Amino acid sequence: MVVDQNQPVALHCVPVPDFGGVARHISDLAEVGIPGYRLVVLCPPGALSACLKELGAEVLEANFGTQAGFAASCKTLNRAIDELQPAIVHTHLAYADVVGAAVLTLRKGRRLTRRTTPLPRLFTSEHGIAGNDAVYHGSTWRSRLMETVHRVRLWATDGKIAVSRSTAEQMRRKWGARGVAVVYNGLDVAATASAVEAARVPAAPDSLRILSLSRLAPEKGLDVLIDAFALVRQQAPGATLEIAGSGELKEDLADQATSLGLGESVTFPGFVDPIEAMGRADVLVQLSVWENCSYTLLDAKAAGLAVVATAVGGNPEILSEEELVPSLAQLDRQAAVDAVAERILRVQNAPAPFSWAGKKQMGQQLVDLYKKVG
Repeated sequence: MVVDQNQPVALHCVPVPDFGGVARHISDLAEVGIPGYRLVVLCPPGALSACLKELGAEVLEANFGTQAGFAASCKTLNRAIDELQPAIVHTHLAYADVVGAAVLTLRKGRRLTRRTTPLPRLFTSEHGIAGNDAVYHGSTWRSRLMETVHRVRLWATDGKIAVSRSTAEQMRRKWGARGVAVVYNGLDVAATASAVEAARVPAAPDSLRILSLSRLAPEKGLDVLIDAFALVRQQAPGATLEIAGSGELKEDLADQATSLGLGESVTFPGFVDPIEAMGRADVLVQLSVWENCSYTLLDAKAAGLAVVATAVGGNPEILSEEELVPSLAQLDRQAAVDAVAERILRVQNAPAPFSWAGKKQMGQQLVDLYKKVG
């Protein structure tokens, strides 16, 4: 990646080192660039920074994020602004959002007496807000506290971005956010389809290969999926279920599968390469309590897999009605199991062609918003 040192800096701040959905969003931006801007990513050392370095992106590895603590993170961001003098500070995830708002608010005060104080525009991208507060906050008081924190920090934010229309609506409803722009996670459909096709494993006759790619956590509805799979096996004895991922429910889910007599038809391989896993699957199932703009669903659609997912959050913005089941919270347990099993058995074997905004379009949308704010 060729870096133009004369371009204005867009400093993107990520408070976690792991490679999850937000990290993929950032790495995709780093891969295609933000036209007219020099992208610099501030993050702690870890999987994300390593990936960015491989892409040739500018990375500022520093004492920043949840592990560093609030005071240290503010100090780090302040120093980065003084050194880089960015035109844009763009935060991702709640911790960086709050740090960014605090730092920029203090700098506005300092500028009253020191006119040379660099004062970039502050943008925020919301990747994870749920209709059900219990998804991200464990108690009512914590939910209310964070709602207040977000309302206050948005006062200091110049540009507000959501990764789906559903996410934007939740920001308005919960935090009183106004003027929220929607910029979906970008996806190169053709490249994803080609990669999965290269990993394709031919299916055995009369097989139905079902795949789940998620954390093994309560909010993912995997216990419902296993019960539904038991019903599917009654109609399709050759069906298999691969539950990939790690998490605290692995033993409980394995015990559930054993108690249902599913034997080796259900596997728990742990972390897998998602492209390779999709290459050996026919149907992807995702029964989350909430999603904002799921990369897993985007990849599965691009790969041409049949998909079954809950009609929550941003999922209906990606999937057709025929691919959706009601939110598990709207159904009793048996009704949910029956609905999922029925949909898996009915879902089309040859899904319609899929189109989606690409990574370059995502970057250009950010440029348009940066320029609009000033």
